[in-house]
Amino acid sequence: MDNLQDTWVYLSASPLFHLTLTLVAFQAASLLFEKTGRNPLLNPVLGAVLIVVAVLMLTGTDYGSYFEGAQFVHFLLGPATVALAVPLYRQWYRVRRSALAIVVSLVAGSLTAILSAVAVAWLAGSSEAVLASVAPKSVTAPVAMGIAEKLGGLPSLTAVLVIVTGILGAMLGPKVLDVTGVVDWRARGLAIGTASHGIGTARALQVNETAGAFSGLAMGLNALATALLLPIVWSGILWIMGG
Repeated sequence: MDNLQDTWVYLSASPLFHLTLTLVAFQAASLLFEKTGRNPLLNPVLGAVLIVVAVLMLTGTDYGSYFEGAQFVHFLLGPATVALAVPLYRQWYRVRRSALAIVVSLVAGSLTAILSAVAVAWLAGSSEAVLASVAPKSVTAPVAMGIAEKLGGLPSLTAVLVIVTGILGAMLGPKVLDVTGVVDWRARGLAIGTASHGIGTARALQVNETAGAFSGLAMGLNALATALLLPIVWSGILWIMGG
């Protein structure tokens, strides 16, 4: 037991350990996802999060120590996001033909995401700070956290809500679209990208390249639309709450 403890202390002090843990957790979750016929309820991101959290809790490792070793994955988020331009470029002729529909859908989707989230939180009796944290939850994390901070929200809470939203969108979004009869891959991609940003886009790319391209486009444009629309909408929300 002493040797095992000494080994653990040595490994946990290595920055490569937490990076390896992250990669192994995601591979294990992806393998389970594939073995179960890509069951949406077994989303690889959710599975990897649960594995990593369980290991950190069992070993008493704080998040700061974990992130110090796993930050290379965080760095790769930038190149991975830029890489979404590849399927978008391949589908560019379809994007140009659907320009008006894309703009209308994005504005409607952005407003719906904001107002529905705030309404649910308000009905639950949440404080103004929580409402401001919930409002941008359908936008990619860096943008959402910046918006929440400007509105007086809690960026850390927003980050959690963004991740939960993305995972739920990836898990349930395709099924909801099936039930509602949305079959056009462009529309499905726009809906998933607008509602569940990068995690949903990754799921869309697994299913169909056209859906993935439109989802990536929606993810980027929704961040811009929310950054422009939310301050205006938030002023109206505060006026209603004050009245």
